[in-house]
Amino acid sequence: MSDNFGIIYDKNEIKVLILFVMSRLGEPVTLEILTELAMCDESISYFDVTECISKLLKTKHLYLTGNKYSLTPKGIRNGEILEKDLPYCVRTKAEEAAAHIHAAQSRNAMIKTSTTAGPSGGFNVELSVSDGVGDILSLNLFVASIELANRVEKGFRKNAERVYHAIIEVITN
Repeated sequence: MSDNFGIIYDKNEIKVLILFVMSRLGEPVTLEILTELAMCDESISYFDVTECISKLLKTKHLYLTGNKYSLTPKGIRNGEILEKDLPYCVRTKAEEAAAHIHAAQSRNAMIKTSTTAGPSGGFNVELSVSDGVGDILSLNLFVASIELANRVEKGFRKNAERVYHAIIEVITN
């Protein structure tokens, strides 16, 4: 018996792990996110993961649209059958990492930003945050430069909840 219980040893286990984390995310992901999640076990390398992703694409367990990977029905079915064969500690670690990524993706999907050039110079920046049902905050700002517009968008994406609460605080006091 091995002293390394819970360690992923071969490419087939890595493929099952990839199907497992994809099923936990429930939405398409980039190569960067997929490799980060699949490398939850120290014995797995980036090159192992990318090789296994390539094989899963060839066997039609995954498909690629743009730069995002998704599970096929075959990948879902086979992943469900084989996931119990993954060591418990690896499954637990992968589930926790996938839940964290899923929460971040859900948050990002609820925050919208866009910038358009104003008719007489300057830029209109549109910002909104949703609760999943509808917008809870929608804000339009006029700024003088594209650099400032980009900073406003980036800052709003990072701090949307703080902006919402700050506006409510200022208005209600």
